Amino acid sequence: MKNIAIFGSSGSIGSALSKELAMNEENIVDAFSRSQMVFHELNINQIEIDVTNETSIINALSTLNKNIEYDMVIVATGALHLTGILPEKSLRHLSLEKFEKIFKINTIAPALIMKHFIPKLRKNTRTVFGCLSARVGSISDNKLGGWYSYRASKAALNMIIKTASIESSRNRPLSIVVGLHPGTVDSNLSKPFQQNVSTIGLLTKETSAKKLIDVLNGLDYSDTGKCIDFNGLEVLP
Repeated sequence: MKNIAIFGSSGSIGSALSKELAMNEENIVDAFSRSQMVFHELNINQIEIDVTNETSIINALSTLNKNIEYDMVIVATGALHLTGILPEKSLRHLSLEKFEKIFKINTIAPALIMKHFIPKLRKNTRTVFGCLSARVGSISDNKLGGWYSYRASKAALNMIIKTASIESSRNRPLSIVVGLHPGTVDSNLSKPFQQNVSTIGLLTKETSAKKLIDVLNGLDYSDTGKCIDFNGLEVLP
């Protein structure tokens, strides 16, 4: 039996990951989200949380068995656009409000989850902690510019993942902490920008989830600290 935690389980990728992992009836999936989904799988436990609020994370943790240890944790939260906030095409579109909101969701929230849930990983066996990142967080791969706050928030997240992987390895030498690029998924996040994506390049949430799980299951310790795409290839820093 494996204990698995999914954060953002009400989102497109998070819900698909939860359902796919629950198909193995030996898995117990703790599905954390702000909005409750309707899961029919008996091995999915829904837990309410606001990942941008550390008190809410602590409260959610307190509802669990204090001795619980996880084999896999996936942070599937993130935001590219919000009400009144779109990715910036130019410097003139930057604002403090945009940076604060995007960083709070994409960078600070995953870091706070790491703070409280990396210590809940099993110590003496292989474990995986994955956070949804994005290829556009790669500095070396940035050829188009724009999307300042989103790019920067994902680049910062990748640095937090790398740093956390180093710390985690000190007392959990078999832990693997990685960023995950899920591809361009047909979801609310990508909907306004799909006109530039071929139908071949656009993944369903189910396809992305299956590919990400295959990637997570195939990782070894040499991958910790990296950002890996849905095909198992490293995304350059």
